[in-house]
Amino acid sequence: MAKCVDPGILRQLRVSEAEAEAMSRLPRKRPQSVLVVICTRGGEFLMLRRARPLAFWQSVTGSLDAGESPRQAAAREVYEETGLRAGGRLIDLHQSALFPIVRAWRKRYAPNVCFNREYWFALVLETRRLVRLNPREHLEYRWVPAGAAARLTASWTNRDAIRALAGTLG
Repeated sequence: MAKCVDPGILRQLRVSEAEAEAMSRLPRKRPQSVLVVICTRGGEFLMLRRARPLAFWQSVTGSLDAGESPRQAAAREVYEETGLRAGGRLIDLHQSALFPIVRAWRKRYAPNVCFNREYWFALVLETRRLVRLNPREHLEYRWVPAGAAARLTASWTNRDAIRALAGTLG
């Protein structure tokens, strides 16, 4: 069995012990998630600032629900987090990343689950759209160029996905 790795990001993300304890009381999560990078054809990327931890910027993310495929989860998360309907425009990037689950968040998963598999998707829009945020999850959004989006996020998987998608825009 793989040893759990704590990347030490807890302090960086400013997750308190009380928040970690509150997370442990939530239903168990599947160690599979989606990352959906939303951008315009002109190369502006949508970044969302999380409510918790504060100052954590990211693209759309979320765990797969029971019985849900990665594509279904991606479409659901886009709608829940932005109010946008992906429809048939959701692009499977055919990439995924395996990363260690931050120790403080492992209480949300079954015992001995230490890693999460994240599936990457993209939603490329013609132009910027108004976004409807869920205030329990996100407090602010910005449309920024690829380089700024990559610098804004603390997540290496999000940064890599942004760079990969930016390289395909013409």
